[in-house]
Amino acid sequence: MKLASVRYGGEDRLMAASTLGLLVDLNRARAAELAAAGAPNPLARAAADVPANIVRLLELGAQGFADARSALAHVEGLGGAAAQAAHLAVAEDAVEFLPAVPNPPKVICVARNYADHAKEAGRPISPIPILFARFAQSLVGHGQPLVRPKVNHTFDWEGEVAVVIGKRCRNVAKADAMDAVAGYTLFNDGTIRDFQFRVAQYTAGKNFDSSGPLGPYVVTADEVADPHALELETTIDGEVVQQGNTRDMIYDIPTIIEHIAEWI
Repeated sequence: MKLASVRYGGEDRLMAASTLGLLVDLNRARAAELAAAGAPNPLARAAADVPANIVRLLELGAQGFADARSALAHVEGLGGAAAQAAHLAVAEDAVEFLPAVPNPPKVICVARNYADHAKEAGRPISPIPILFARFAQSLVGHGQPLVRPKVNHTFDWEGEVAVVIGKRCRNVAKADAMDAVAGYTLFNDGTIRDFQFRVAQYTAGKNFDSSGPLGPYVVTADEVADPHALELETTIDGEVVQQGNTRDMIYDIPTIIEHIAEWI
C-alpha cells in the first residue's frame, strides 16, 4: 500500500493510493465494507480496525494493515464513480498532504551516512552512526511551502529515505531489525548550515520550523523489494542537484536500527 496522511474537508484523514487513480479514505472504506457485510456498529468497529491516523494504525500491527488492505480492495471493487459518490475516494489534487507520518513519537536521523556526502562536507567517516533528532514540528507535507529563515540564507537540501518503524524494537539484533520496518517514505532533511556547524551538535540547524518535507506516501515494506537499491534524486526548479543510491550508505538500515535500539 501507499499510505498518505492528508487534510480533507477540514479533517485529518489516512488515505491510500488505489488502482482507481483516486485516494481512498481507509477508515470510511472499512466502515462501508463492514456495513456491506451486515456487521453491527460499522462506524465504531471501523474506528478500532482502521484508525484515521497512521501512528494508531501502526500500533495495531499486522491485523491493522490486513484490515486496511481489505477495505481498500472493497472500494476498488466498487469502481471510481461509485466510490466518489459514496465519499469513499477523492482525487489527489483535492487533498492537502500532511507529513506522511504527521505525529511521530520520535524522528532519529543519521548524519554523514554516504561517503560522497561526508567528503563534500569535508568531514571524516565516523566509526559508528552519527545520530541527531528532529522534532515533529519541523516537518511539512508534500507540496506545502517551506519557511525560509529570517536569520540567514544558508537553507540547504538533503534528499533522504526515511524508514518508518512499525513496532517496538528495543535491543533488537541486526538480524531481526528489518522485521520492525513498516515502510519507507521520502524526506528532505532541510538544514540551516551555519546553525548546524556553529556548535558540535546539529539540533538547531536541523529543526527550524517547517523545514523538512516528509512524504507524500509511506510505501509499505512488502512493496519495496530491496531498500538498499533505491535511486535518490533531488531537484530544485527542475535542476538535478543530488543523485545517489541507498546501496552507497555507509551503515545499512539494520545496522542503524540495531545501533539506535541499544538506547531507545
